[in-house]
Amino acid sequence: MSELPEPRFLDERTAHWAAATPDAEAMDYFDRNWTWAQWNDRVRRLAGALKERGVKRGDVVSFLDKNHPACVELTLAAASLGAATAIINFRLAADELDYVLNDSDAKLLIVGAEFVPLIDKIRDDLVNIEHIITVTPEGGDDDEYEAMLAAATPVDRGEDVEPDDVCIIMYSSGTTGRPKGVELTQANLIAHTINAHEGFEFDEGDKNMVSMPLFHVGGSSYVQFGIHDGVPSVMTRDVDGAALAGAILKGANRTFLVPAVLAKVLESGPDAVKLFSALKTYGYGASPMPLPLLREALKAWPNTDFVQAYGLTELCGVISHLLPEAHRATDHPERLTSAGTLVPNAEVRVVDPDTLEDVPAGEQGELWFRSPQLMKGYHNRPDATAEAITPDGWFRTGDIGRVDDGGFIFVEDRLKDMIISGGENIYSIEVERVLAEHEAVVEVAVIGVPDEKWGEVVKAVVVVESAVGDVTEADLIAFARERLAAYKCPKTVDITDELPRNPTGKIMKKDLRKPHWEGRDRATV
Repeated sequence: MSELPEPRFLDERTAHWAAATPDAEAMDYFDRNWTWAQWNDRVRRLAGALKERGVKRGDVVSFLDKNHPACVELTLAAASLGAATAIINFRLAADELDYVLNDSDAKLLIVGAEFVPLIDKIRDDLVNIEHIITVTPEGGDDDEYEAMLAAATPVDRGEDVEPDDVCIIMYSSGTTGRPKGVELTQANLIAHTINAHEGFEFDEGDKNMVSMPLFHVGGSSYVQFGIHDGVPSVMTRDVDGAALAGAILKGANRTFLVPAVLAKVLESGPDAVKLFSALKTYGYGASPMPLPLLREALKAWPNTDFVQAYGLTELCGVISHLLPEAHRATDHPERLTSAGTLVPNAEVRVVDPDTLEDVPAGEQGELWFRSPQLMKGYHNRPDATAEAITPDGWFRTGDIGRVDDGGFIFVEDRLKDMIISGGENIYSIEVERVLAEHEAVVEVAVIGVPDEKWGEVVKAVVVVESAVGDVTEADLIAFARERLAAYKCPKTVDITDELPRNPTGKIMKKDLRKPHWEGRDRATV
């Protein structure tokens, strides 16, 4: 695999494996599976079907369903025509779907059967959609998508297609307002597959478990690793215990998931822990891994390689990674809380967000990255693109962090989540990490709330484990005071049953802040 030349186009690897290992397994989904020859034929037929329906270079098609191989097939097929696939979050409400589908300019929609009623509600408002094709998890004679493939004439990649053509439009989570469509090119996605590959290598006989939602960059970028290396992928429709267990029982032994999944496995008892010990690699990202949870996982699975991925949709996913050896190193235990080191072919700057000058080494500032993985821009948003990307190609992340003398990147906070109390900058992640060490704390979010004297002060909102016993606000404040400077400690703590999350699972701090800041100057975003 390492001897193969780097691909220039997204569909090159499926064509290669179809020729080199035509009868080897490529994709497994429920009770269906396809060889590389079969899967490549499906991609080529889908390209033909799209072309028959008028899809051409520069157009956009869209996909709305839970995880389904058809989403990957559509991405590859559309890219071979120079078109982009807008992968839509299936958790969106009708008015949100209306906005995203119209904003994407999609002219064709492939939609899962269970989401057709939702599309029916807004059908008259979808001004650009010319074709709607329904797909089912099981396939079969009544599946419109399968019928379309069966009737199509296969076509090869268009001669006018370029690596810089946009192949995926992925909408940001919208924590700061209406989501923006992130335009990722074929060259971007291929660069990510190659640069971020370390830690996600495959051995002979391995299978790749694809369970992260494909509307998330952690799903659509991750699936490319298996395709690139020619190993089978076992795709799950959902990210629940039964689906993950089923994939492992099918032989899947490498995966990428969010930390919350790991927590649920550990809570499920010794049988679940034993089953998940079959995983050779557990990649995690999209949200921080609480240090106590990570320590517990490292102890529970001593033979599993853990890889933390830090990145952003605008960078195709991973821009830095904490590799397996760093997870178990004893000489720098503080680096377990870091986001690791840069992937190859990437650069980082730490910049004062006010002066736009680099800060001294080791100090905190806004993290800027430059990489061939960087998006082409925000769809139909040139002003937002210009705000995010400097003229010399640096992406302004909005994350506050620092880089230590070994090149390890520490992400301290979101710029908009930073709390300024009496002139002191307080990074919410630092406070969250301390509170997460308390044995009763399951989840925690730290925000700033208004204060007449200090401008704003620290407030924590926590979910606690009832089995540990009664834990009070005073207990948690006292716990923090033993470990943090007084000005960083929460002045109040709310104990709640759950934290608000957006459709991608991120905690919505703006919802926590809103009741405290209504009618005041500070933004709630």
